[in-house]
Amino acid sequence: MLKQSQMLIPTLREVPADAEIASHKLLLRAGMARQLASGIYTYLPLAIRTLHKIQAIVREEMNRAGAQELLMPAMQPAELWHQTGRWDVYGPELVRLQDRHERPFALGPTHEEVITSLVRDEINSYKKLPINLYQIQTKFRDEVRPRFGLIRCREFIMKDAYSFDTTQEGLDRNFQAMYDAYTRIFTRVGLNFRAVEADAGAIGGKGTYEFMALCEIGEDTIAYSEEGDFAANLEKAEVVYTPSAKPEGEVPAAQKVHTPDVRTIEQLTQALNVEAKKIIKSLIYRVDDQLVMVLVRGDHELNEVKLKNLYDATHVGMASEAELRELTGAPAGFVGPVGLDAKKVEIIADQFVQDVHDGIVGANETDYHLIHVAPGRDFAVSRFADLRNITEGDKCPRTGGAIKFARGVEVGHVFKLGTKYSQAMGATFLDENGRSQPMIMGCYGIGVSRTIAAVIEQNNDDDGIIWPVAVAPFHVHVIPVNVKVEEQRQASEQITEQLQRAGIEVLFDDRPERAGVKFKDADLIGLPLRITVSDKAAQEGTVEVRVRKNGENHVVKLDELVPTVKALLASIDHTGQELFGE
Repeated sequence: MLKQSQMLIPTLREVPADAEIASHKLLLRAGMARQLASGIYTYLPLAIRTLHKIQAIVREEMNRAGAQELLMPAMQPAELWHQTGRWDVYGPELVRLQDRHERPFALGPTHEEVITSLVRDEINSYKKLPINLYQIQTKFRDEVRPRFGLIRCREFIMKDAYSFDTTQEGLDRNFQAMYDAYTRIFTRVGLNFRAVEADAGAIGGKGTYEFMALCEIGEDTIAYSEEGDFAANLEKAEVVYTPSAKPEGEVPAAQKVHTPDVRTIEQLTQALNVEAKKIIKSLIYRVDDQLVMVLVRGDHELNEVKLKNLYDATHVGMASEAELRELTGAPAGFVGPVGLDAKKVEIIADQFVQDVHDGIVGANETDYHLIHVAPGRDFAVSRFADLRNITEGDKCPRTGGAIKFARGVEVGHVFKLGTKYSQAMGATFLDENGRSQPMIMGCYGIGVSRTIAAVIEQNNDDDGIIWPVAVAPFHVHVIPVNVKVEEQRQASEQITEQLQRAGIEVLFDDRPERAGVKFKDADLIGLPLRITVSDKAAQEGTVEVRVRKNGENHVVKLDELVPTVKALLASIDHTGQELFGE
């Protein structure tokens, strides 16, 4: 019998000053976690129980999908990362260290290199493929700004899986199996989520979906259409371009106008009394080793991920002020495409720049802009492409309906890696004809500890957490009004034992606190059901059962308590899973 007086559940009445969002506040106030250092947390007993339940769901669905569990080292030798080129590419988020012999290592943020080296050394024939291997393990990323409690940590728990196939069709099957498994996992843990098309980032590969838990504090913007099932990360969402009608008449010759200290789009619209869509923003980027001027309409924002993917680049960043002046003779805010040397900089443009027939650009001279500029006449564009962020109201690329935005927290991702790592590391197999072929890989991750925060973020009220049944630390909170009254204490213990024999997990609050204090803690901790044991248990043979989710109270006879509790839990559990053993 788990008695609350003996458990480490240090609840707090005050909201911690550094906690910004609901899940962070409640994890601390409900005594589930404590911060050791920035982005590094200790999981206390209640959190561990929920963590184990999420892990159990993950394992069940991964095993059901045919994956095999293993456990790889967190400490990875640098030479593996050098083989794939990621030692330098991954950047400062990679936690690097040296052993006593000054050999470089990294604490694993992910395990593509380790798993590829393992499979490369152990499997060499098509007869042993396909295979899908996964682990649940602590990961390390030196985040520049850890925040939001368990949402963005430097040390966190992750499930990562890696599939190896002989054909693209095999990868497609493994990918779909993982996609379906993730859908079941996040449904079972009680999340409101969407699977969205996304960019692969530093991991690489094509064919990527992020599983996003929808909540207002989400760091990612999701573009979606209510018509159909389209959803995409803002970095990935395709913008549909339909040319607008070209106005009649010739555009007047370009003219230089004095615009002192007018550097931003907002300032320019006010100074010249024009709409932002008539302005062409000129942005100069260093894309790997070349300078590129990117043109976007004044009312649009450049999508740097699309720019990076257009060039298949490793590094993309804004050019320095010195580079701007050397190339254009002007500082930021006054640069433009007219008169630039195409040998020194490539000029590309978002496709909607084609609709600017009489535009405004920087004059490449401090405090001056050019008006009546016509693309094609006054400057040349080497290529047009989809380079801007999608906006609300844009057309959905699938249905043509209007795009809407939502916020989300990434809790899972699935990648089609292809041969990116197997080719770099020599992970090959002999096919049916004895020819050596690179293995075709997939990668599939779930933020296990982040999922706890996402569940709380979606399931709380002013009084505390409201746990979904499947991942609640316990199912039932048994609270005697006055534990010093022998009849109440005995009845509470008997109820606890009876429910436990029925497979129901019970937290028994045996603390000698006032009833109001215990009820507040119960609401804060947020177990699905609360059973209040008063004098009526002995006098009338009844207890009060309160449903945390909707606040409903039920007076239940003691001899009907077990079936009633089971029925109530089943009624608020949406998964349809068998919850209790007999």
